[in-house]
Amino acid sequence: MIAALTSLTILGVVLGLILGVAARVFRVEGNKLAEEVLGILPGSQCGQCGFPGCAGAAQALAEGRAPVTLCPPGGRAVVLALAAKLGKDADMADVKESVPMIAEVKEEICIGCTRCFKVCPTDAIMGAAQQIHSVFREACTACGKCEEVCPTESIKLQPIPVTLQSWYWHKPLATGSAA
Repeated sequence: MIAALTSLTILGVVLGLILGVAARVFRVEGNKLAEEVLGILPGSQCGQCGFPGCAGAAQALAEGRAPVTLCPPGGRAVVLALAAKLGKDADMADVKESVPMIAEVKEEICIGCTRCFKVCPTDAIMGAAQQIHSVFREACTACGKCEEVCPTESIKLQPIPVTLQSWYWHKPLATGSAA
């Protein structure tokens, strides 16, 4: 038994060292600008921009294949930050400033058709066929895909109610140096 534990421990250490060396030797350098842009994006992976996730959108922004106004959940703040980072002008006419939203199911008219949770990119909807569905607040990105496919219009996007967990202080922006 001691011999087996010793041999497995030695094997694990040797293979771990080989993998560590291989990770450093064969490391692929990524696009630094795309990584910085990815840090600006909200990271909700909702797909509202037309890309499969925020990493794809960041790569497209860094390559100049996408406009800085591509992220609806980010709102004006993300558009301005992306425009400043990429050195582009932002057309703010099409950008809507919105409050954080979440999908809510009106249980009295939900028929349990399962269309909503089949299209949800984050698996935020729980339910089964012929049962009332509900939304996991922590997982919902308010992409609106469930709202579009609901045949009874029982799913609506609602502003997130202010609770102790979601409230934050709107601090004023610094307008200049103190005199």
